[in-house]
Amino acid sequence: MKRVLLKLSGEALTTPGQFGLDAVQISAMVQQIVAAAKQKVEIAIVVGGGNFLRGATASNTQLTRMTADQMGMLATVLNGLALRDAIVAAGCEVELFSALAITGIAPAIDIRRARKVMAKSRVVIFAGGTGNPFVTTDSTASLRAIEIEADLLLKATKVDGVYDKDPSKYKDAKRFVRLSFDDALERRLAVMDIGAFSQCRDYRIPIRVFDLFKPGALQAALLGAEEGSLIT
Repeated sequence: MKRVLLKLSGEALTTPGQFGLDAVQISAMVQQIVAAAKQKVEIAIVVGGGNFLRGATASNTQLTRMTADQMGMLATVLNGLALRDAIVAAGCEVELFSALAITGIAPAIDIRRARKVMAKSRVVIFAGGTGNPFVTTDSTASLRAIEIEADLLLKATKVDGVYDKDPSKYKDAKRFVRLSFDDALERRLAVMDIGAFSQCRDYRIPIRVFDLFKPGALQAALLGAEEGSLIT
């Protein structure tokens, strides 16, 4: 792979089942990202904010969904800052951009500049979602992948690929090594947000779903290895 968009959930930055940030988990993940970047893979990262707040579940009678989503977008900026410093500490240059520009903290997204940054073996982090409420970070990932003309979208999850049914509920669930976008839609497989999935199909950006918590899997996937499931 030459240029890859890595989609990380907020939960990837913390201990499974917990909230906030886990320095050990972040360090282990970042070491793999930096190792791949040093092998000339151009890497952009879209990070979620679920380890702090999820807009879809935070809204209530006093907090509108729009406000909750805006808070969720700010949570992704917190994660972006944490990732940025961890990547720098691991010995790689990185730049953070945000759809919600915060003066002195996170400049507005500039896709042309982001491409130039990646070409210089630096990592780019996209935070702030799309800048709009009612949109998932999956959709942010597909949008940024299209904008930077990524060769592949990597979706890091807690399972080792796409299955024909929920592997946590069914022992006979079978994992797909490779399948087409049309197959995934026909089988109604929950790969990612349907809008994001359709965007990747329409712009011919393959998606690889893999287990972030499998040792070495992240670095291998960034380097083009056959980790998890590939939708193409």
